[in-house]
Amino acid sequence: MKIALQTLASMVVGFVFFGLALFWPAGTFDYWQAWVFIAVFIIGTLGPSIYLMVKMPDALRRRMRAGPFAETRMVQKVIIAATILSVAAVLVISAFDHRFEWSTVATPVVVVGNVLVWTGLTVAQIVVIQNNYAGATITVEDDQRLVSTGLYGLVRHPMYLGTLIMMIGTPLALDSYWGLLSIVPALLILAARIDDEEKMLKQQLPGYNQYTSKVRYRLVPYVW
Repeated sequence: MKIALQTLASMVVGFVFFGLALFWPAGTFDYWQAWVFIAVFIIGTLGPSIYLMVKMPDALRRRMRAGPFAETRMVQKVIIAATILSVAAVLVISAFDHRFEWSTVATPVVVVGNVLVWTGLTVAQIVVIQNNYAGATITVEDDQRLVSTGLYGLVRHPMYLGTLIMMIGTPLALDSYWGLLSIVPALLILAARIDDEEKMLKQQLPGYNQYTSKVRYRLVPYVW
C-alpha cells in the first residue's frame, strides 16, 4: 500500500510540474500538444510502474528514490540539480515557442515527437526489468551483480539512451524546434553523469572493467 501511495504521489507531483512548466509560459490551457505529451508521459510510465509494483517492488523503490538529496556523491547532487533545471528549460522554452510562434511544427512531426517520448520511456522501463538494480541514484549495493546482456549488450548505459531519445522527442511533441537547442546543455550534463558514474562502477562493481572492454559504447552505438 505504501509504495502504491508513493507512486500515486509521484505522478501527481509530475503532473503539477508539467502543468506549471508548460501551461504557465504558454499563457493558455489551449495547448493540445502539451496535453497529448502529458498523457503520453503518464500512460507510458503508469503501466510499467504497476508491473514493477506487482512483480519487482524493490526495483520500483529504487526508481522512486530520486533527486539531488538521494545521491551519495556530491558531484551527482550537483549534476541531478542541473538536470532538473535543464528539463524545466526544455519544457519552458518549448512552451514559449508555442506561445509566440517562433517556429511551427507540423502535426505529423508532433506525432513523431510523441512516439520518440514513448520509445524513450519504454527503453528506460525495459532496462529496469532487465536490471533490478537500475535505480534513479548512483549506488552499488553489496549483492549487486553486473548485467551485460539485453540492452546492456548494446550500450553500457541503456537507461540514459532512453533518456536521450525522450529528450529529442520532447520539444517536437510540444510544437517547438527552438526547444531542441536546450537539449545541448542537457546532453553535456548527461555526459558528466555517465563519466562520474563509470568511475565509481570501475572501482566498486566487480567485472565492470572487463565489461567496458566488451561493450565499447557508453550511450550511442558507434558514436560514444
